[in-house]
Amino acid sequence: MSVDDLDMNKHYTYADYLSWTFEETVELIRGKIFRMSPAPDRKHQKVSMNISGLIFNFLKGKKCQAYAAPFDVRLPLPPNKKKNDQIDTVVQPDISVICDLSKLDDKGCLGAPDWIIEILSPSTSSKDLNEKFELYQFAGVREYCLIHPHEATLLIYRLENGKYKGFPKPFTKGEKVKTLVFPEFELDLEEVFADE
Repeated sequence: MSVDDLDMNKHYTYADYLSWTFEETVELIRGKIFRMSPAPDRKHQKVSMNISGLIFNFLKGKKCQAYAAPFDVRLPLPPNKKKNDQIDTVVQPDISVICDLSKLDDKGCLGAPDWIIEILSPSTSSKDLNEKFELYQFAGVREYCLIHPHEATLLIYRLENGKYKGFPKPFTKGEKVKTLVFPEFELDLEEVFADE
């Protein structure tokens, strides 16, 4: 069975998602299927490894945990807040940081992570900038970062009164950025975008 065998107009749930055995990776956003991009390019993977390493090192000995894709984040959106068979949103952010460990189970994360980082690629940037932006805001993700690996830029959105508030300009290579979730942590973009 392939994704092409499915009715793309149908509303799907987490129960459907668990039954699929595609070679292709997909995400569900409010019941709609979104194809994941093919394998990310080398620059995307390098940035992912760099930022993952910085976050993982910082979190050693702390309560919060970080996970890199593929890692299922199930977002039980109203009105069906807890029933797995009614969840219709399952995403795989590039990096998820979860501080409420009760949200973690063997299948991934059930509920909004505290911090999500998406690394943009040509085939997913529109989804990350639009559908996922609205989804993460609605679900209550406290901080959402978008990294453009080829332009070496970082956009940060922080949740304030239920709405994301962004910075007036992107952060660039050479800058150091403090995060909302961990004010004592400084993300050094020179290290994030180091290529060799």
